[in-house]
Amino acid sequence: MMAKTLSVDTVFTKSDLAKYPFLKETARYLSPLNLQIEDLISPGMSQILDRAMERVTSAIVNLTVRPLTNVQGIKYYVKDLQKELLSFPVAIMLVSATDNSLIKKRYALAEAKYASSELNLESKDFVLKVALDFGWRITFASSDGVFDFVLYFSDFLQNASNLHDAKWKLINSKLSEGNVYLNKREVVRLLQEEIKRRIEKRFATVAINKYPLEISELADKLKVIASEHIGQTETDFPKVVVQGAFPPCINILYNAASKNHHLPHMGRFALTAFLVNIGMSPESVTELFKSFSDFNERLTRYQVEHIAGTRGSGTKYTCPQCSILQTHNVCKNRDDLCKRIYHPLKYYKIKAEMSRQNQSDEIDQTTKSLS
Repeated sequence: MMAKTLSVDTVFTKSDLAKYPFLKETARYLSPLNLQIEDLISPGMSQILDRAMERVTSAIVNLTVRPLTNVQGIKYYVKDLQKELLSFPVAIMLVSATDNSLIKKRYALAEAKYASSELNLESKDFVLKVALDFGWRITFASSDGVFDFVLYFSDFLQNASNLHDAKWKLINSKLSEGNVYLNKREVVRLLQEEIKRRIEKRFATVAINKYPLEISELADKLKVIASEHIGQTETDFPKVVVQGAFPPCINILYNAASKNHHLPHMGRFALTAFLVNIGMSPESVTELFKSFSDFNERLTRYQVEHIAGTRGSGTKYTCPQCSILQTHNVCKNRDDLCKRIYHPLKYYKIKAEMSRQNQSDEIDQTTKSLS
């Protein structure tokens, strides 16, 4: 299938660019302005700088980018389109100034998640335009009422490789003549990965040796916010929980909790601390304990949030190391990897990376066989 190219009638409007500032057309639109880092501290840029700070702060705290609205709550009020357009590259500069990989990843993910939520509300024609902006080899599917698009398999694999649900495996997709058949929501989910990657690449293009003092101070504020809400260190854990990478002891605890079996106090603490540290939300962990006979939602939620560091002192508790779990008889079914590590989170990190590498090798083999 040949790639389509954007024609004159598929040019994005200024409103589109404000809503989806990662599009190539946005850079072309803003290029004549020749925005420099020194311009950000001029009086005329104060509102744009404030909006950029708002974007990044919302990304750090809420993992989303709240849209600009007017007093009636209508998104992208016409007179503020220019502010919204300019706030994106300014936000990129602010995030780059933090020199913090976790903030960079979180901001890119937040922008991508918000964009995907908006794209789900757009027409199929518009979604196709955005996909073509990324150079995808994609077109509409024949009107059989089941699928909306057909996407060339390599474009599918490139963006589905980080999605661990079984439905994203090529073997579970409808494949014909090198094309994968997808509905609109599935295409949008794949676009989220593409958007996130494009934004992450933008940080590498920011070549600034020295930031103005005012920008450095704002960057320091963002780092403080990040340390309060998402911790100070990069974990490198997968963004999606990989249950197949759980260490044996945690797997036993997780399965027992899922089947409403009794867990000792240390078992509950270890399981909760492990899950919140690998990225599971306190809400999801609380839900796991919901069907226990002694479940008290208010108390359980408080305990989980306390361990997650969102209540009380703000300290995020880590899972006990293996020697402590052995002392409390929680360590069970040790395998060869267990004998080489000292902490359940270390086990998870190694096993998740092995899983990712195996999946990557599988993609390579599939690509070769279909080429």
